[in-house]
Amino acid sequence: MNKSLYTIAENTLLAPKTYRLVLAGKADVEGEFVDIAIPGFYLRRPLSVCDREDGKLTLVYKVVGEGTKALSQMQPGTELEVLTGLGNGFHPEACREEALLVGGGLGVPPLYLLAKELKARGKKVTAVLGFNKAGEIILAEEFRAVCDEVLLSTADGSAGVKGFVTDAIAAARPSYDFFYTCGPMVMMKVVCGTLEGPGEASLEERMGCGAGFCYGCSIQTKNGPRRVCKDGPVFKKEELLW
Repeated sequence: MNKSLYTIAENTLLAPKTYRLVLAGKADVEGEFVDIAIPGFYLRRPLSVCDREDGKLTLVYKVVGEGTKALSQMQPGTELEVLTGLGNGFHPEACREEALLVGGGLGVPPLYLLAKELKARGKKVTAVLGFNKAGEIILAEEFRAVCDEVLLSTADGSAGVKGFVTDAIAAARPSYDFFYTCGPMVMMKVVCGTLEGPGEASLEERMGCGAGFCYGCSIQTKNGPRRVCKDGPVFKKEELLW
């Protein structure tokens, strides 16, 4: 874990209440998420890493409370204190030849960096991205620029396959030898229960410290209690108790 100052380079609206935050600083740090200190708020805000390159970290977040609302109003040039190097991420080496990435809503951004890492290893990558409606779709073009195939689903049928990510998968029947998923817990439960073969899921839990000290984000697994922030957020499919 490292504590550094980062400068906001971009803080732009992508979709309703959803923002892309680009931070300039040390972008070569490892970790699945960062924890941002927002002036005036006691607890930091954990945000998954969407991309890291050219000396910048890209994060995507949604305004869900007063803290993220304050963050959304910050202008380029603002300095933020950020904890980096947090969490254990996906394992691209687990994929032999063909990867299936399944994301829903704000679970989509963390899969983008994974898609880039898999393609750099020469793997075939299919991404299935699910949203409530067309107006909430984010990063679709970015995924198309990286992946071999991108499938979309929307709950209301306004774009892609009508229904959920599992409906898009059932319709396209993409081949894969390992899957990775991130999104709402109910979505990942269905994905892990439906898809055959090995896979990994990145969980979301309310976090206090974000570094494993408070145990506030602990979950029960087949291997006993685990901290999402420290032992995860990525866990193997077979470890999870839904």
